[in-house]
Amino acid sequence: MKQTRILMGMPITIEIIDDFATAKDFDQVYDYFEYIDNKFSVYKKESEISLINADKLNQNKFSKDMKEIFKLSEQTKKQTSGYFEIYHNSKYDPSGLVKGWAILNATKLLKKLGFKNFYTEAGGDIQVVGKNKQGKNWVIGIRNPFNDQEIIKTLSIFDKGVATSGTYVRGQHIYNPKKKKSTITNIVALTVIGPNIYEADRFATAAFAMGKTGINFIENLGGFEGYSINSKGIATLTSNFEKYILNHAQVY
Repeated sequence: MKQTRILMGMPITIEIIDDFATAKDFDQVYDYFEYIDNKFSVYKKESEISLINADKLNQNKFSKDMKEIFKLSEQTKKQTSGYFEIYHNSKYDPSGLVKGWAILNATKLLKKLGFKNFYTEAGGDIQVVGKNKQGKNWVIGIRNPFNDQEIIKTLSIFDKGVATSGTYVRGQHIYNPKKKKSTITNIVALTVIGPNIYEADRFATAAFAMGKTGINFIENLGGFEGYSINSKGIATLTSNFEKYILNHAQVY
């Protein structure tokens, strides 16, 4: 079974291969994403993050999830030498971390429900578990940032997360915390494969903020691989990224 619903301002797709999936199972997962949207959306005036930004909620009244996100954000900031920052323009916006975190939690929920073969994708960030309907690794395409109708690389992925940060869909929404007034123009897309989507997503965001040197950061992260494309369309791959690339003859 496969469903796509619009939540958190983006299409969220879930496909479950296991044949005992029901509509109720999908509802449970989408209800979780709706809960996340209502808590962390900076566009909803009554969300918890909006109340925090409006100084209407004291820190001692933060929810457990909000406390965790603030803790994880600070941890990520330290791990990326300050290139990941959720506080800018006098407001908190943890969206660079929340999406991957939410997808990972949805994955845990699906596993708790007994599913072993599925994927969850939100706004281009994907967590795959087990095998696809052909009993093979999941096939994930990387789009050409200069032509979104073209797939430039096809990946074979098993039990990992794949996240892409870039400016070609949403424009300049990622910034360098160390040069807040400058825009990132020397890189247009960066795809990261990580042990799970939370890890891949947060480090993809931080690495993109680093600009053209971000791929070097991914290279030095154990258990991660990356693929960046600069403004001239030239790609740079980490050392072992190619092992995930499918030959065209293998695509089905």
